[in-house]
Amino acid sequence: MAEKPKVIVICGPTASGKTGLSIELAKKINGEIISCDSMQIYKDMNIGTAKPTVEEMQGIKHYMLDFVSPNKRYSVADFKKDATSAIQTVLSHEKVPIIVGGTGLYVNSLVQNITYPEIETDLEYRNYLEERIQKEGLNTLYEEAKKIDSDAMQSISQNDKKRIMRVLELYHQTGKTKTMLEQESKLEPPAYEYIVFAINMEREKLYERINKRVDIMIEQGLIQEVENLVKKYETLPTAIQGLGYKEVISYLNGNLTKEEMIEKIKMETRRYAKRQLTWFRKDKSIKWLNGLMPVNENIQCILEEYSER
Repeated sequence: MAEKPKVIVICGPTASGKTGLSIELAKKINGEIISCDSMQIYKDMNIGTAKPTVEEMQGIKHYMLDFVSPNKRYSVADFKKDATSAIQTVLSHEKVPIIVGGTGLYVNSLVQNITYPEIETDLEYRNYLEERIQKEGLNTLYEEAKKIDSDAMQSISQNDKKRIMRVLELYHQTGKTKTMLEQESKLEPPAYEYIVFAINMEREKLYERINKRVDIMIEQGLIQEVENLVKKYETLPTAIQGLGYKEVISYLNGNLTKEEMIEKIKMETRRYAKRQLTWFRKDKSIKWLNGLMPVNENIQCILEEYSER
């Protein structure tokens, strides 16, 4: 049987150093980077998503950044299709694909080769859910989704409107839960050999880095970035739900003071990082790297595992 091409995956919580590590690794092994971040896909959203700058990329080719309009919906199925195409492109360049990001659903879609059923959106049902959110609050739908698919809801935040609605929509349209559909879809093995690493870090140190990153984002002009987005796009259905963006909107609407906004972004980002770590720890095949170790030592760990496969 022909050997499957190897693909390196570097995941882990926000602010743990994935970008810096992946760029140094790419330089060392002739690699190209495919972003696996559900917010960095959007155009005009650079500061709040911590999108790497041209300088930070250091000449390394990046894929899956900055290519979706913030007023468009973009699904996990879309990501899987586009990322698979990017992997094929990198391999055709005779380079090593390096998947980098903290969106667990995106990572799993590739590594577990999840096939998503092509289901047309039932707009009538979606509007019905939107109306219920207005009248009854999002938490009512969250509890309903939990009764339908408690497994899927373990990794979905109570504030994640898009994914809560998705669980309900899938069940409404197929009669099957999201978990059932994913189990059915994993029957075919992936076309590549994914070697998955995640960065771990002492919680206190990680939270320190998150707080510092948020302060830097404010200094760099996050508030102005959100104001520009609101002016440029009539609707921002999904993108504006992103961490940092929804809090700035609350501030601009007069619901939070600037200090409250900054503290809320820090708190919600810390919570998100905790959920990310919980998500990745469920996968026992992941190799863990220490985010406080020098980058070269972590690269050495990756290369040893890569050469053994």
